[in-house]
Amino acid sequence: MKKYIILLATVLICACGSEKPKMTLHSVMTVKPERANGELEKRFSGIVKENAETNLGFKTAGQIEQIFVKEGDRVRKGQLLARLDAKDYQLGVNAVQIQYDQLKNEVERMRQLYEGKSLSGNDFEKALSGLEQLGIQLQINKNKLAYTRLYAPQDGIIQSVNFEQSEMVNAGTPVFTLLDLHQMEVEVSLPQSVYAQRDHFASIQGEANGQTYPLHLLCIIPKADNNQLYTAKFSLGKAHLTAGQNIDVSISMTASGVAKNLALPLSCIFEDGGKTYVWTVSADSVVRHQEISVSGTDDIGRAIVTDGLTGEETIVRAGTDALRDGEKVKIISQPSATNVGGLI
Repeated sequence: MKKYIILLATVLICACGSEKPKMTLHSVMTVKPERANGELEKRFSGIVKENAETNLGFKTAGQIEQIFVKEGDRVRKGQLLARLDAKDYQLGVNAVQIQYDQLKNEVERMRQLYEGKSLSGNDFEKALSGLEQLGIQLQINKNKLAYTRLYAPQDGIIQSVNFEQSEMVNAGTPVFTLLDLHQMEVEVSLPQSVYAQRDHFASIQGEANGQTYPLHLLCIIPKADNNQLYTAKFSLGKAHLTAGQNIDVSISMTASGVAKNLALPLSCIFEDGGKTYVWTVSADSVVRHQEISVSGTDDIGRAIVTDGLTGEETIVRAGTDALRDGEKVKIISQPSATNVGGLI
């Protein structure tokens, strides 16, 4: 009797052990990607910058005799900014000028002798060469004298004055920093998805202080920074804005550029490891995660997918957090009464 009881218990244990635990079959709702229509507008925050920042210095060394501007002054092209003590440079010009005048008179006398066949051609050529060399030296000294005056190369604002009157400066040492305000620029950081569509920019506008300004793309630096953003520069033209001021930038895409984009509900999209994904559902109801690129939203709040999908996929619309790669799911056509919003 005990043997029969033991055998029966063993059979029951084996029977129980042979049952596999049932996997939860998630129910999901799906959606097909739709083509994006019309122009897609993207907005960014930019900053106004001067067209150029120029360091100005004398082309010769000397002691500063006078400075005519101060920080914050607006200057015009050709305006005198500062001058050096030019006494020694003037003496240098005078000394060479005397030598040059004397040799010039001597050459004229030698010319008469040469033309009268009383002077050899070789001697006359040497005299002409000496006069030419002295003329070059005279011009060099005149240039150095002119370099004792520093003029503004273009319109702008004096950002900084780096020396005081009576201080000594070397040639090329920056005395002033000049902001060129002839044409302002706007600098914006663009994500990779927008950089990829740079050939499809239609119109670009900036808005600041309630005013709208047309912008024109100057360049996009083809190297991303540590945040995977690309620096774009736009010309602003003449505007009553100051360097460092914030400006809102709107970029509209051409219809041809937008036609390549797809639109999906935001609930389809999830992130993992800093990348963006959706769940695709195969014909046998198995889900796989697919990496995509997203660029903002359209006018009805759908995400714009710029890369990663062909448009033929079936995408899980909601419940993305509960799924695993390779998992089989049950597709339902509409939410049940206990699943308001179709979240699973």
